[in-house]
Amino acid sequence: MGKEQQMAHSIIEKLGGSSNIQSLMHCMTRIRVNLHDPSKADLKGLKDVDGVLGLVEDDTLQIIVGPGIVNRVTLAMSEETGMNIESVDETNPMDLEQMARMNKDAINKKNATPFKQFLRKIASIFIPLIPAIVASGLIMGITNAAINYGVDRETSFMQMMGVIGGGLFAYLAVFVGINTAKEFGGTPALGGAAGILIINPNLANITLFGDPLVVGRGGLIGVMLAAAFIVFLEKRIRKFVPAAIDIIVTPTLALLITGFATLYVLQPVGGFLSDIITKGLLNILDVGGIFSGLILAGTFLPLVVTGLHQGLTPVHMELINTIGDDPLLPILAMGGAGQVGAAFAIYFKTKNQRLRKVIKGGLPVGMLGIGEPLIFGVTLPLGRPFLTACLGAAVGGAFQAFFKIATVAIGVSGIPLVFLVHANEMVLYLVGLVIAYIFGFLFTWTFGFKESMAKDI
Repeated sequence: MGKEQQMAHSIIEKLGGSSNIQSLMHCMTRIRVNLHDPSKADLKGLKDVDGVLGLVEDDTLQIIVGPGIVNRVTLAMSEETGMNIESVDETNPMDLEQMARMNKDAINKKNATPFKQFLRKIASIFIPLIPAIVASGLIMGITNAAINYGVDRETSFMQMMGVIGGGLFAYLAVFVGINTAKEFGGTPALGGAAGILIINPNLANITLFGDPLVVGRGGLIGVMLAAAFIVFLEKRIRKFVPAAIDIIVTPTLALLITGFATLYVLQPVGGFLSDIITKGLLNILDVGGIFSGLILAGTFLPLVVTGLHQGLTPVHMELINTIGDDPLLPILAMGGAGQVGAAFAIYFKTKNQRLRKVIKGGLPVGMLGIGEPLIFGVTLPLGRPFLTACLGAAVGGAFQAFFKIATVAIGVSGIPLVFLVHANEMVLYLVGLVIAYIFGFLFTWTFGFKESMAKDI
C-alpha cells in the first residue's frame, strides 16, 4: 500500500469508516467531507494521522493535508469508499435529514452568524474554480509581463498565450452561475444560462430607459443574483407544473422570467452593489493609506483559518472589472508572507525535529503562496507565533498600500504573484514581500516563540 493509500485508509478509519462519509471533495489544500454522524469521528486521532496538518471543524469537516498531496489522497479515498469526488449520496433520505440536523446543531453550538454563513456560501461557489483561476491568472500575468518588457503581442505565440490565459475570465460568469445554482439546490445548466445573461455581447444592442445596456454590468455579483433567482423560480414553478411536462415548462418559464428580471432589476442592483463595494474599498485605501494596508493584511489570516477568504474572490474580480486592476490582493498576500517569516524563525530556534520537519515541508509551498500548511501545521497550533506572523504581515501590507501596488489578474500569492503585478511595480512588490518575511521573522524570534511551546507538537 502506497503512502497516499495508507494515509487515505487512516483518514477513513478515523472518520468512522466509509459508511459514515456522506460526501467527499477537496480544494487546493483541504479534503472536505460531510459525515452522517459527526460523533463517530475520532478527531483527535485524525489530527495524529501522519500527513494531516490540521482540521477545521465547520458545517463541512476540512482536513488540511497540503497542495498536491490533497488530490492524490482524495482520489485514494474515493477509490476505497467507492464514492465520487464532489458527490452526495442521496439514496438514504433519513441519513440526509439526520446529517442536516447534526450540521445545523453543530453550527448553532459554534454561534455562527448569518454573515459567516453567507460568506461560506460565497466561498463554496468559488472553491471549485480556484485551480482554474490560479492557472489562468498566472498565464495571463506572465503574458502581460512579457508584453510589457517588449515582446510583440501580435505574434501567434503571444496571441495563443492570451487565449489560453484569458479564456476562463471571459466566461467566468458561466462557471459562477453553474456553481451558484448547485449551491442553492437548482439545475446547474440554468445557473449557467443566468450567467450568460450578464455577459452576452448582444446586450449592447438593447436600449432600456433611454440608455444602451452595458455588457458585464453587475459583474459576478449580478451573476450570483441571477443564478440564485432562477433557482428560486425553478423550485416554486415545479410545485405547480404537472410532472409530465415539467422538463419543458419549468426551465422555460424560469429562464424567461429570470431574463427579464435580470435586465430590468438584478443587473442594475448587481451594478449598484458592485459600485458600493469597489468604491468603498478604494476610498478606504485612499483615505487610510498605510494604516488601511496594515489592518487589512494583519487581520487577513484569521479569515484564512475559517476558509472564508474564498468569499473575497468576487471582490477581487469586481475591482479588476471596474478599475482595471486589484490593489487589495497584494496587501492580503502579505498574510502568507508573515507566516513564512515566522516559520523561518521557529525552524532556526527550535530543537523539536518533528516541528522542523513540518516547517521544512511547508516553507516551499508557503513561499509559493499556499500558506495553509504553515498555518495549520505550525503557527496556529503554537498560538503566539500566529499573532506575530500577523504582525509581520501588517508591516508588509502597509508597504504595499503606501506604494499602491496592484495586480492585473488574480492568482496565488507569494512569489508567483509578482507575475500578476504591473510591470513597473514588480520590484516594489518583492521588496514588500521580503519586508513581511523579515518582520514576521523578527517578531517571532524576539517574543513569539519559546521552546516550551513545541513540546506538544
